Amino acid sequence: MILSASRRTDIPCYYSQWFMNRIRAGFLLTRNPMNHAQLSRITLSPDVVDCIVFWTKDAANILPHIDELDGRCYKYYFQFTLTPYGKDIELNLRPKAEIEDTFTVLSGRIGRERVVWRYDPIIVNEALTVNYHKAEFLRLCRKLSSFTDTVVISFVDMYPKLKSDVIRPVTTDEMMELSEYIGKTAKEYGLRAVACCEKDNLTKYGIERSSCIDRKRIGKICGCTFDFKPDKNQRDGCGCVESIDIGAYNTCLNGCIYCYANDSFTTTLRRHESHNPESELLIGTVVDGEKITDRKVKSNKEERIMLL
Repeated sequence: MILSASRRTDIPCYYSQWFMNRIRAGFLLTRNPMNHAQLSRITLSPDVVDCIVFWTKDAANILPHIDELDGRCYKYYFQFTLTPYGKDIELNLRPKAEIEDTFTVLSGRIGRERVVWRYDPIIVNEALTVNYHKAEFLRLCRKLSSFTDTVVISFVDMYPKLKSDVIRPVTTDEMMELSEYIGKTAKEYGLRAVACCEKDNLTKYGIERSSCIDRKRIGKICGCTFDFKPDKNQRDGCGCVESIDIGAYNTCLNGCIYCYANDSFTTTLRRHESHNPESELLIGTVVDGEKITDRKVKSNKEERIMLL
């Protein structure tokens, strides 16, 4: 089983204490986001958790727990989003220079192959021009290339809930010009560039298709081969393998205006304030009469083959 923590919210940034409490307890509860009354109990034993994939924009709050995760024999890596945007787009993040330093500290602790840099989504407008992105991507490559081996890109998706004049569709010409530059620059700095769920094939620019929850990376980190199935619950073009997401929508306080996982900041703040780090659930409590089903999970290890 692969644990995704989480595409729905920033667990490392806002819910690290809850996550570690559940690791110590050996299980957690989740609600089906499509059926609120459907609860599942998920075991967190390292015997069945093959790998944990953390998704975050700021890993500072989970850094103090890295040694404990290692001591408990968990395997994990980070999808770490680091963009050149200010508080007009990513409202509640710390200053980016501080987060960049956290990125390098995390990588120094766990290794560059376990911290994947996400330069996404790419937003282009009057202020965030193609030339602005070229300059910032180059700057970040210079700073981060010793601390990661891969950069993931995507161009902003126009979700119906997006209501901001800051975001507009990226034109084909802008996409092609930036893709060419990103592919070339990443290569110059020894980085593998990949694109997440992009409809256009960018391989001619040296940008491969991404598998964010990646069987090859997990195999290398764990030193094993695995029998993973493709994740059929993701968007078209997603190369990820199956995982169990333990997050909840409308709980991330980063305040990113391009986010698909929050309906409104008022709702998100209210739900976050109801969070209890001692609870079995990320948000809320189990109501009397609600049925909890033990989710059947198992390790997907095929055999103990060390990978070179």
